[in-house]
Amino acid sequence: MVYLGLVVLLGIPVMLSELLIGRRAQRNAFGSFRLLAPGKKWWLVGVMGIAAAFMILAFYSTIAGWTLEYLLHALLNSFAGKSSEELGTMFNDFHTQAFRPLLWQFIFLVMTAGIIMGGVRKGIEKYTKILMPFLVVLLLIMAVRSITLPGAMGGLTFLFKPDFSEITSQVFLSALGQAFFSLSIGMGTLITYGSYISKKNKLGGIALEVSVIDTLIAILAGVAIFPAVFAFSLDPAEGPGLIFHVLPNLFQQMPGGYIFSVMFFLLLVIAALTSSISILEVVVAFMAEELNMPRKRATLMATLAALFVGVFCTLSFGALQGITIGQLSIFGLLDFTASNILLPLGGLLIVLFVGWYLKSTDVKDELTNGGALRFRIFAVFMFVLKFIAPVAIAIVFLNSIGLI
Repeated sequence: MVYLGLVVLLGIPVMLSELLIGRRAQRNAFGSFRLLAPGKKWWLVGVMGIAAAFMILAFYSTIAGWTLEYLLHALLNSFAGKSSEELGTMFNDFHTQAFRPLLWQFIFLVMTAGIIMGGVRKGIEKYTKILMPFLVVLLLIMAVRSITLPGAMGGLTFLFKPDFSEITSQVFLSALGQAFFSLSIGMGTLITYGSYISKKNKLGGIALEVSVIDTLIAILAGVAIFPAVFAFSLDPAEGPGLIFHVLPNLFQQMPGGYIFSVMFFLLLVIAALTSSISILEVVVAFMAEELNMPRKRATLMATLAALFVGVFCTLSFGALQGITIGQLSIFGLLDFTASNILLPLGGLLIVLFVGWYLKSTDVKDELTNGGALRFRIFAVFMFVLKFIAPVAIAIVFLNSIGLI
């Protein structure tokens, strides 16, 4: 409930701000700020977004590679007959070694680059039109199967029954941080995609639709997972191990578990791939537009750079496990820097840019498509951007770096 409230109050206005910046300038995250604020240092916000996207892709591809490994395990029925301890050992042995995780990371990044090389219409749009509906269908099937298991009601109660005694300031901070990460705020993705949106489309409607669909998919994923976890008395607080340790144990206990394990890990691969192409596009768009690089060359160079850094992230679970920076592994350092510093700081600067730097007449002109549409809550939108969003995001940022 807190999360939903923050998505409406802050997530949608900040998302709309990013889309507005991108469409107004018709450029990438860096070029948009340089065009809209010539001679000013606002372009640094774009640089931060591109840097965040690059870091996220580097460590995200590590985990995404694991999903490919486990899809293969599911197809080969490798989970069958293994105890919970054996499944835990399987995961630990896999992700701490070098060759297989690096191989899957490489394959995943090649898949991502292949889609990006096709461009926006023939690459991103073409494949997401296929992958996203397929993902939703798989989620729906999984959710129906999950809630029809005996004892599944405990999982639904776990998800949806509110416990107001648990609502603390930390819950608000965590929920806002999750909203930023889930909606891709502050990483340049929305500015980049905003530059591709037609001047005829209604930005307010797009921001609302994306936020609603994103939230519904997240809820549906919860319905697909937690009732089954409770049905078999497994631990819902397992963290990342829930996917690679607990769920394989669950699937072999379920009737038709083989089919559902294949479906689940295929779903994970699709979800990871549709996310990674949007992240890589941020870097590629910058290189293609600002460095005048052919799109294929920009994609190749960005992917190789992400792979180079990503190798260190992957090996930080194994061969480089002993190397830490400020008590963080290489993977953890990139995760912390991008998620806890660059994203909230980028979001803060974006709302300040739209709320205080851009002329309100220009903001209104973009939101109303040059006066052709009505934006009834413009005054409320500007008030949120100027006063509420900066304070809320600043609190999250200061908390994320440990100052409050």
